[in-house]
Amino acid sequence: MRIDIITIFPGMFESTLSGSMLGIAQDKGLAEFHVHDLRDWTTDRHRTTDDAPFGGGPGMVMKPEPFFRAHESVSAEDPRSAKTLLMCPQGQRLDQTVVESLAGEERLIILTARYEGYDERVRTLADMELSIGDYVLTGGELAAMVVVDSVTRLLPGVLGGAESATEESFSWGLLEYPQYTRPAQFEGLSVPDILLSGDHAKIDSWRRREAIIRTAVRRPDILATAELTDEERAFAHEVARTGRLDEE
Repeated sequence: MRIDIITIFPGMFESTLSGSMLGIAQDKGLAEFHVHDLRDWTTDRHRTTDDAPFGGGPGMVMKPEPFFRAHESVSAEDPRSAKTLLMCPQGQRLDQTVVESLAGEERLIILTARYEGYDERVRTLADMELSIGDYVLTGGELAAMVVVDSVTRLLPGVLGGAESATEESFSWGLLEYPQYTRPAQFEGLSVPDILLSGDHAKIDSWRRREAIIRTAVRRPDILATAELTDEERAFAHEVARTGRLDEE
């Protein structure tokens, strides 16, 4: 997969894209990241990317011309068809379903803005507008990093084990079950005996049940789309109603 990011702060991405799993993905040739400075497509000596809004009002608005020039130029750098994402607080909420869909693309182009946002005409470049939550950031760069990280880690071969991306929060519409490691006893707190039993069938059952409990208590809003049996759904709704974390 190739991901292009267009921004006026390309330096923000250097350490993020070169570290951890994103760096590994590039080293393995599973992903390539290209960060482009929007100012390279301006035409005035001040490299201006924003201007005052028509009709008045506070702040500055990102101009359309640099985005259109940048998008055309960046699109032409690779023959693969690209899906263009516009990072915007008004966009569709990013969730695991969206991430999984984006991970199936060959190429993504991500547009980011600052100040009061984009000239409305920039929206015509986008195939999808995306938001990472109902709050406002100082710019779209951090949101773009979230998209890049969440998508790249799903690419085949990026994570260490084939099950790593499927046994975690939201993969089945559930939060992840509790995890433990050595030591078995610490500060008077013990690892559940079942995890030390060696009985993998019982461990899998325990983990599934704990994931349901954790989701029902902490995020009951996502139970409606979780992959549950009728019995599990009834149990989840009872847990959500009573607020209990553990079996009586």
